[in-house]
Amino acid sequence: MNSISRPFVTRDDPDRDIRCQDALDTAFCELLAGAMDAGWSERESVEAIIAIAESHLLSVAANDGTDGLVTMLRQMLDRSA
Repeated sequence: MNSISRPFVTRDDPDRDIRCQDALDTAFCELLAGAMDAGWSERESVEAIIAIAESHLLSVAANDGTDGLVTMLRQMLDRSA
């Protein structure tokens, strides 16, 4: 798999999401081609990749929520100490 290029824009750049898509495109195409070479159809391969990505995104969101709660609890504990 080709290496994925590093970000060359700041985190607040309005086109950062597009730059990330550009960086991941080749790796995505290679993953898709590998799945198809293994015998999976293009549609089922893309659907599987989307399902995996959605599941991962839910996990990231849950972790973000937990991190926020932990931060809030620590602040409350610090104030009560």
